[in-house]
Amino acid sequence: MKNLKGIINKFHKAGILVIGDLILDEYIWGSVDRISPEAPVPVIWANKRTYVPGGAANVANNISALGADVCLLGVVGKDINARILLAELKKRKISTRGIFEEPTRHTTVKTRIIAGHQQVVRVDWEHTHSIPKNLNTRIINFVRENIKDFDALIIEDYGKGVINPNLLKEVIELARKNNKIITVDPKEEHFQYYRGVTSITPNRKELENAVRDLKIRDTTNSFHVNNDRLVTNRDIDIAAREIIRYLGLQSLLVTLGENGMRLYEKTGYIKHIPTVAQEVFDVSGAGDTVISTFTLGLACGGKNIEAAHISNFAAGIVVSKLGTAVTTRKELLDRIKN
Repeated sequence: MKNLKGIINKFHKAGILVIGDLILDEYIWGSVDRISPEAPVPVIWANKRTYVPGGAANVANNISALGADVCLLGVVGKDINARILLAELKKRKISTRGIFEEPTRHTTVKTRIIAGHQQVVRVDWEHTHSIPKNLNTRIINFVRENIKDFDALIIEDYGKGVINPNLLKEVIELARKNNKIITVDPKEEHFQYYRGVTSITPNRKELENAVRDLKIRDTTNSFHVNNDRLVTNRDIDIAAREIIRYLGLQSLLVTLGENGMRLYEKTGYIKHIPTVAQEVFDVSGAGDTVISTFTLGLACGGKNIEAAHISNFAAGIVVSKLGTAVTTRKELLDRIKN
């Protein structure tokens, strides 16, 4: 625990570049006391609207809340939601110098309507087609010109069009050439793009889809897949090791919800880390918290297992909060003390 606190106390010295799909999370808060006469749905008496950064922007928000320097690299539309998102980022001391505008796209917005403590419905506005080649080039050039300013890069892939094979090929090569840590919060359809990164942090479903999409089952007959589900921890272990081998990773951290997480290293080391969540209100953004703190831990000199423990404590804090949430360095240190 002493080592973990020492690593966390170095967070303010780290600089992280987050590349990926930017999302504005909008929350409409209210209460319900009747059903609509027009359809069998509740009528929400709205009384408050709030905004928080989501997607790659939530990863940056997590990093900033923990005291580190962070820069976002991504794309927004030319619309009111872009202005709202940029204002929210500036409030949180997140650098927006790597955010480019694309007039033909919506700024991705996820609107959640909350009645009391219960989410009633979510409405998404988004484009998911790939960004234009000129924007791809601008993003790659930004990385090339600024990579020496950062200790680590995070790829946050929500499948909204920013992350693509050509961009990843260039960015991964630049990171490796400059000896930078590069971690990925993966999109299940894109696992084949992540060859050569330092680490990935899939959840169980994403790992299962990778087994299917990469045809991992064809390379080994030693584990069982039932309706695309990894049945036992042993199945998860073998699948994770195969993906490490296939992608050339240094490590893989799979999140398992209430069952905690499992860390795998290229050396063959495996460690199960039980959840420390004391109560769960909302799992929105928990994966963003995991990759943020795991990467910060590595960037500050922590071993994989130390970084994984820190991310487990951080995830346990944010799931106890309602909505897309972050944790602070003080909250993290206090939880570890307890």
